[in-house]
Amino acid sequence: MIRIADDPKARIVTFDRPERRNALTLDGLEALSEAVREAEQPVVYLHGAGTAFCAGADLDVVAGSDEESANALATHGQRVADDIEGAESVVVAGIDGPARGGGVELALACDLRVATPEATFSEPGVSLGIFGAWGGTARLPEIVGMGDALDLALSGRVIDAAEAHRMGLVSRVTDRPRAVADELAANDPDALRAVKGRIRDRSPRSDQLAREANVFGKLVAANADDIAARRE
Repeated sequence: MIRIADDPKARIVTFDRPERRNALTLDGLEALSEAVREAEQPVVYLHGAGTAFCAGADLDVVAGSDEESANALATHGQRVADDIEGAESVVVAGIDGPARGGGVELALACDLRVATPEATFSEPGVSLGIFGAWGGTARLPEIVGMGDALDLALSGRVIDAAEAHRMGLVSRVTDRPRAVADELAANDPDALRAVKGRIRDRSPRSDQLAREANVFGKLVAANADDIAARRE
């Protein structure tokens, strides 16, 4: 269900269940979490096998849940999304095809979302009497704003890559999303981790700025020779 391929600068994590549009069970969620948390590379590239990115939770699992187990499924998905957001590596979602429900929510937890022109996005839960509960109601308005978040979540409508880019749901639209991950991976790994950590920091502003200065100082000291050579 989750396939991993490593090279020195990037870990490629693939949703590998194309016959179910890469829908995830609890085991799949756990495997995804481990793949991201245990990555030693500075960049993780997350994408789907076949024609879809990810359809979210396997509806067979949802349909077989009672209130307690449905709560546990939501909590598990939220934790995995938090693991993606909190990973030391920069996580790039490469979206080539449909992203639905929990697939959108996992993408929202990534640092960059890069789509091909063929990508589409939807939160269709309302048509089934449910909604996405892997952190989407918190992250979606943070990323696209309250108006677009309510539109997407309440309507369940499908949007294309161009509209997703307009509202900030995706960072770039390109025929080669993997190239964006490779572009990032060409940068200094310590700087990548530092920038992600600083931008993701939700501490009070004064604490953020103090940490920013501290980390900047350490990076300058560690890379003094390269910085000096660049000046010449």
